[in-house]
Amino acid sequence: MTRPGPKLVPLDLTAVERAELGRWVRRRKGAQDMALRARLILACEAVGEDGFPVSTKTVAEKNGVTRETVSKWRKRFLADRLSRLEDEPRPGRPRTVLDEPVADLIARTLESKPDNATHWSTRSMAKKTGLSQSTVARVWRAFGLHPYRSETFKLSTDPFFVDKVHDVVGLYLDPPERALVLCVDEKSQIQALDRSQPVLPMIPGVPEWATHDYVRAGTTTLFTVFDAASGQVIGSLHRRHRSAEFKKFLTKLAREIPDDLDVHLVCDNYATHKTPDIKRWLLAHPRFHMHFTPTSSSWLNLVERWFAELTNKQIRRGVHKSVQALEKDIRTWITTWNEDPKPFIWTKTADQILEALASYCERITDSGH
Repeated sequence: MTRPGPKLVPLDLTAVERAELGRWVRRRKGAQDMALRARLILACEAVGEDGFPVSTKTVAEKNGVTRETVSKWRKRFLADRLSRLEDEPRPGRPRTVLDEPVADLIARTLESKPDNATHWSTRSMAKKTGLSQSTVARVWRAFGLHPYRSETFKLSTDPFFVDKVHDVVGLYLDPPERALVLCVDEKSQIQALDRSQPVLPMIPGVPEWATHDYVRAGTTTLFTVFDAASGQVIGSLHRRHRSAEFKKFLTKLAREIPDDLDVHLVCDNYATHKTPDIKRWLLAHPRFHMHFTPTSSSWLNLVERWFAELTNKQIRRGVHKSVQALEKDIRTWITTWNEDPKPFIWTKTADQILEALASYCERITDSGH
């Protein structure tokens, strides 16, 4: 039985063509549109289990493009082989900058740095290449190059990363019956800050003004539990951040949570949560179960999202002349929150998270980082 639909013409790549396409794909620096076209052609050469070339739909889904894009480059390759994979001349004013200077500009941007700076600017690159500043800016914009930008990342090195992701995400998406899933963490070193001069209130056309400098009045630590199902928060303020304070907080939870409910606590790998004293307390309270997020993966803990709300809406622009004033405002804010709690709904499965992480690692590896 043959596959329905028109039969695709085999590409019949030569050894030379296959080697050249492979070189385009493996090139870590340069125009990524050429690398994509090479990947599409190599994918179109593959033969399925039915003995026919793989469908354009399969190639499109695998490479994250549309079927029309696959068909376009397949037809071009069949017409004139490798030469048709390059961009066709566009209508309008003839180009004044040829491919070679553009390729040199891209290579310099990706593979080198100026002698007197950590990154290129349009002016320094224009001086280096002999092109105009506007030309450098247009080329960078066309190829998505931003030498002036820098972002950060952190990959967990936890050997049990996969198991912990499945454990924590499983609690969010499929919580046990007759149990509470509580996200636990401490927001330590919350500073009571008083501005060096009075804050000027907002008026029409002028935002609120505050001095950039401040006077420190001390710090406090907020031990917090966030109920993943209801959004309710239990908080406890302490001046120190030790296992003794964490044990007091667990004792407070044990008093406030009904005895007939099991308690699953999601927390990080901070040493305070793992001391012998805490382990003994957990043995004496078997209905409490600890679930640890992977190292450097606090984003898995929903209470961190609640801490962001507290910081943005209460702490960052707050003015507090004493630690007592700061703690009073935090308690008031928690009370207000609990009057209309808002749970944060976790949507991604553990497999989706791990797949996205694997794709990210593959991208940064292919790009040469």
